[in-house]
Amino acid sequence: MLKLGIIGTNWITQQFVEAAEETKSFKLSRVYSRTEAKAKTFADKFKADDVRLSTDLDEFFASEDFEVVYIASPNSLHFEQAKQAVLNGKNVIVEKPSTSNIHEFAELEEIAKAKSVFVLEAARHIQEPIFKKISDFVDRNRADVSGATLSYMKYSSRYDDYLDSQNPNVFSTDFSGGALYDLGVYAVYDAVVLFGQPDAVNYDAEILSSGVDGSGSLTLKYDDFDVNIIVGKTKNSFMPSEIYFGKRTLLFDSAGDITKIQASDEKKHITDIPADKSDNPMDSEAVEFARIINQNDQTTYKQLMKYARIVNHVLEQARMNAGIVFKADKEK
Repeated sequence: MLKLGIIGTNWITQQFVEAAEETKSFKLSRVYSRTEAKAKTFADKFKADDVRLSTDLDEFFASEDFEVVYIASPNSLHFEQAKQAVLNGKNVIVEKPSTSNIHEFAELEEIAKAKSVFVLEAARHIQEPIFKKISDFVDRNRADVSGATLSYMKYSSRYDDYLDSQNPNVFSTDFSGGALYDLGVYAVYDAVVLFGQPDAVNYDAEILSSGVDGSGSLTLKYDDFDVNIIVGKTKNSFMPSEIYFGKRTLLFDSAGDITKIQASDEKKHITDIPADKSDNPMDSEAVEFARIINQNDQTTYKQLMKYARIVNHVLEQARMNAGIVFKADKEK
């Protein structure tokens, strides 16, 4: 198994480490946190006495205890931490979006190439078998595609904190927050993987007083159809996502956390499409990323990097279109 270091001790990091160890893809070796107490609490969850702890990033990245680092810090920290990892010869798995803007992405990609290491953006849902069912359906019926509506809206547990003037990271331009750069990434990945790079991007966003988007409607224009993306962190929606094929429709319950797929025929009869769904949605991602690194699979890596490059470009286009400026933009 590949030795794993982690940055971030939140629920998503725990889920990834559980997936990594359950699938025997990675073995947790070192934990970084700003406080030793948090690092120890996280390591203790996995009952691993040989896991080492770090509170200093320079010491963490200089360590030979791990070959791959998983980064799940606030968005604005992804670039500098991933860059430091790459410069220390580490392979990187970084939560999406991997960078705050396309300039950071281009620099990270160039450095990774020079250092001959992998930088993998953790779009875990496109690795799941249930998403691949959707992709296969689209491929078989590509000539009939006539548009899509992708929806991912969930009331954030941190929005109440925001309303209470606590200014959490996810609603701050300092930390590259907002709905688009959180839940919206899933839907943009769906569109890019299924349909490719759009010709034009327009984002009609509900801007909060902090300067980030609380929700919004994103339109991606392709040659013969549009993909409409509805995203939000300030309200709940139960609207399914749909891909249109003229009189027929493919339905799935979420643009991000897909658990059910259905197909409607020309007579509007709806049938379920059987699909596998793991209890841990990161299982497939952990297995595939470990395989890419172990086998030095440059072909798959280049395809994933292409997706990531397009997604990050679309995100920035949409953000600029809506007038959302991050602190990271001003630092360039």
